[in-house]
Amino acid sequence: MNPTTANLGFAHYWAQGDAISHAVAYVLLIMSVASWYFILSKSWSSWRIRKSAKSLEAFWSAPTLNDAITLIKQADGENIFTPLAAQSAQAANVGTQGGSLNAASDPSELITRTLRQGINKVAARLETGLTLLASIGSTAPFVGLFGTVWGIYHALMAVSLSGTVQIDKVAGPVGEALIMTALGLVVAIPAVLGYNAFTRVNRLTLAELDGFAHDLHAYLTTGSRVGKN
Repeated sequence: MNPTTANLGFAHYWAQGDAISHAVAYVLLIMSVASWYFILSKSWSSWRIRKSAKSLEAFWSAPTLNDAITLIKQADGENIFTPLAAQSAQAANVGTQGGSLNAASDPSELITRTLRQGINKVAARLETGLTLLASIGSTAPFVGLFGTVWGIYHALMAVSLSGTVQIDKVAGPVGEALIMTALGLVVAIPAVLGYNAFTRVNRLTLAELDGFAHDLHAYLTTGSRVGKN
């Protein structure tokens, strides 16, 4: 192996780098750790949510509303659908109680408001971490590119100080500097893919949640589920 080639690589680049080069590498490392933490945690959460969504039909097969809430609570590991059923059922009973503004409200409006607030809270939970993934996916390549530009700058400065311009003395340092661009892409690509996947899962979950809320509203106000006789 050529001794010159053997000295090339990330270890050599790290040894030759300065504080800014090291800072860029640490920033990319932090981005990668944060990205993978949310990717893994939200993957597990999304799997549990999709699994619990299958229990929505079983909810309507229960003999009573209390039995249905108990059933879905057992299946809803992420507590996504249970709050809507429990809180809307509680709101439907508020009208029979006095001493509050809610009791004086129209029952249908109170149930609608309760369901809307429940959906908003779930939507906020589902979106946790997505902004970070989107930010990492869009900025990591530029952070890596900055590290590359800084490394190339130092490489060219070293060549100019040596007084000689030889391709083997330029190609090595420049190639090492390009490692930072590659690292930026390695950090960004999983973040972008994860963001797109979780956005799709959230869209499906919110659509199911919205349909479940409509059915709950119809049942609690008319005694029958939407689309059911």
